[in-house]
Amino acid sequence: MTQDKLIKLLNAHEWRDVEFKEAQRDVPRSAYETVSAFANTEGGHLVFGVRNSGQEFEVVGVLDVDKVQNDFLTTLRQRDKLSIIVDVREELHKHGESDLLIFYVPEVHRSDKPVFLNGDIRRAYVRSGGCDVRCSENERNRFLLDAATERYDSQPVDLNPNTAFDLESIKWYRTVYEGRQGSRSHATLSDTDFLKEMGMFVEQHNQVSPSRAAVFLFGTNAAFRQLLPRPVVDCQRFSLPRDRADAGERWIDRLVLDENLIRSWQLLIDWYQRFAERPFRIDPKTLQRDDAPPDYRAFRESMVNLIIHQDYSDHSRNPEIRHYSDQTVFWNPGDAFATDTDLLEPGEKEVRNPRIVTAFRRIGLSENAGWGLRDVFRNWQQLGHVPPTIANNKGRKCFELTLTKEELLSEQQILFQASLGVQLTNEQARAFAFACRESAISLPQVKAVTNLAGPDAVEIANALVTKALFRTIEDGRKYALAEHLADRFRQTDQPDAPDEDLVTAQVQSGKPDLSTAQVESKTEDLSTGQVPVLTELSETHWKIIALCDVPRRLAEILEALGVTNRGYFKEHHLDPLIQSRIVAMTNPENPRASNQRYVITEAGALLKTRRMSNDTDRSEDQNGKIQK
Repeated sequence: MTQDKLIKLLNAHEWRDVEFKEAQRDVPRSAYETVSAFANTEGGHLVFGVRNSGQEFEVVGVLDVDKVQNDFLTTLRQRDKLSIIVDVREELHKHGESDLLIFYVPEVHRSDKPVFLNGDIRRAYVRSGGCDVRCSENERNRFLLDAATERYDSQPVDLNPNTAFDLESIKWYRTVYEGRQGSRSHATLSDTDFLKEMGMFVEQHNQVSPSRAAVFLFGTNAAFRQLLPRPVVDCQRFSLPRDRADAGERWIDRLVLDENLIRSWQLLIDWYQRFAERPFRIDPKTLQRDDAPPDYRAFRESMVNLIIHQDYSDHSRNPEIRHYSDQTVFWNPGDAFATDTDLLEPGEKEVRNPRIVTAFRRIGLSENAGWGLRDVFRNWQQLGHVPPTIANNKGRKCFELTLTKEELLSEQQILFQASLGVQLTNEQARAFAFACRESAISLPQVKAVTNLAGPDAVEIANALVTKALFRTIEDGRKYALAEHLADRFRQTDQPDAPDEDLVTAQVQSGKPDLSTAQVESKTEDLSTGQVPVLTELSETHWKIIALCDVPRRLAEILEALGVTNRGYFKEHHLDPLIQSRIVAMTNPENPRASNQRYVITEAGALLKTRRMSNDTDRSEDQNGKIQK
C-alpha cells in the first residue's frame, strides 16, 4: 500500500470497506466481528492504531506491534475462534512517528459463508454501511443455502408429476425449443419424459422426482404457489422521474406476476410493450422478434436476468421492476456470486439457479453464459445513454440494475471535447465524458462505458492520461480529470446556479440566431479576433453543418442560407463553429485565400450523424405509435 492510499484510508473515516481500531497493546474483541463482516460481505481494510473519538479519528499508533500482530494472526488461524481460516494480508506503515498495522480481509467463497465466531453460527456478521451487524436468522439461512453444493432449484419436491405441471406452458416451451433445434427429435416423448430429458427431474433414494426448477418453470398455479408464496416480480410504472416519483407518487400501472416462469415471462413481455420506446410486434409462438433494436435487447436481458438469477428461497422480499420516465430499476433478492470486477468480464459465472438458467438459454431467452449483463451494457451504449449501474449488495444479499435514459455524449459534451483540440476515439470520448459527469472514473466504470474487457479498458484510460486529459489517482485503477481541466470546472462553480450539464458552464452562452442578424457589422478574421467557444448550437449552426459535409466557399454558404450580411454572419455564426473545431478551413494558414473552403470536422460529422439519428428515431416512434 502506498502512502497516498494510506492517507486516503485515514481520510475516508469508517465506511463499507474500512474499519479503524485503537489496538495499541491488545487486539479488541470487536476486531474479530469486523473480520467476520468483511469475509461475509465484500472484504475490506482493518486498520489498527487509530482511535475513534466520536466523529473524529485520531492516529495513536500501535505501541506493541509484534504482540498485536502475532495475537491477531494466530487467532485467525484457530478454528475454535473462527469457523474457517481467514488468510489476511498484513502491512506495517509509518504515519509520522506512529506505527499502523493494516490488514486486508478478503471476501471468502460462498461455500465458506457465513464466517462466524467461537463455534456459534449466531455470531456471524455482515457489513452494513460503516458498521458490523449480526446476521439475522433469515440472513444466516440465505448464506447456508448459497453455500450448499446442491443448488436450491435442483432439489427434488414431493409433487405428483401428473398433476403438478401446466400443459400449455410445456407445449409452448417444446414448440420454441424444437423450432430452435431445427428438428423434432423429442416430438415422440411424453411431457414427463421431455422434462426428464431436459434435466428437470432428479433422482434421489432410487426415486425420480420433479425438481424445484421444473415446478418454477412449468408448474400449475397451485403447485407453483406452494413452492413460491410470493410474486415472481412486482412491475410498477410511474409517470414522473425517479426522484419525484419516490417522493410519494403512486404508480399509474401495476402488474404483479405470481404464475410459473414461462407464463410470467409472457405477461412481462406484454407489459413491456405498453411503454416500449419503439413499439413492435412479437411472434406469439416464440415471444421474440427478428429486428431486436437495442432498447428491446437491453430490457429483455435485464428482465431475463431478474427472473433467472433471483433467490427463490427468499420468500420475504419481492423482486421489482420500477419504470420511471427517466430510468428503469430492476431489483432482486439474491446477490450475484461474482465480484463487481468480474461481472462484466466474459466467461462462465457461478449462478444461483443453474437449471432455470439452462432452460431459458435453450430457447434463446438469455445469451451465452457470462454475457447477459455485457449485452445489457452494449445495447444501452448503442442508444447513446450513460452506462447502466449495478449495485451488488452482498451484505443485504440483493442485486439492483438501473437503466438511465440520459445521453452520455450530449451535444454540449461533443462541443466541449471538440474545443479541447484533441483527437479521441469513440471509446476514449465516452470514458472522458463519463469522467466529466462524475469527476472521476474507475477501471470497472471504464469497462462499463466502453464495453471493453480489462486490458483494453486500461489501454483507453492510459491513452487519456497520455493526452493529458486524465491523471491516475489510485494505482492505475481509478482516474480523475487532469488538473488543468479540474481547475476550469472549479473556476466556473456557481453554488446558487441551477443544475446543468457539467460542460455547459465552461464557456459563454451561444450567440443570437440568424433572424436577429440584420444589422451591418464589420468584423476581424479569426486570426485577429477572439471568438467564444460554443456550448449549444442554433438552427443556423445546424444549417451550416448540414451544408459543409463537403467543402464550401463562403459565398456558397451565404447564398444557400439567403444571407447578405457577410461580416455579421461570419462573426456570429461561422467563426464560433471554427473556434469550437466543428468546422475547419481547408487553408487555415491563409484565412483570406481565394480558394478558401469550409468543411465540418470529425466532431461536426458526429453531431450531424447524431441529429440525423435522433430525427429518424422520432419519425419511427411516431409511425410505430400510429401502427400500434
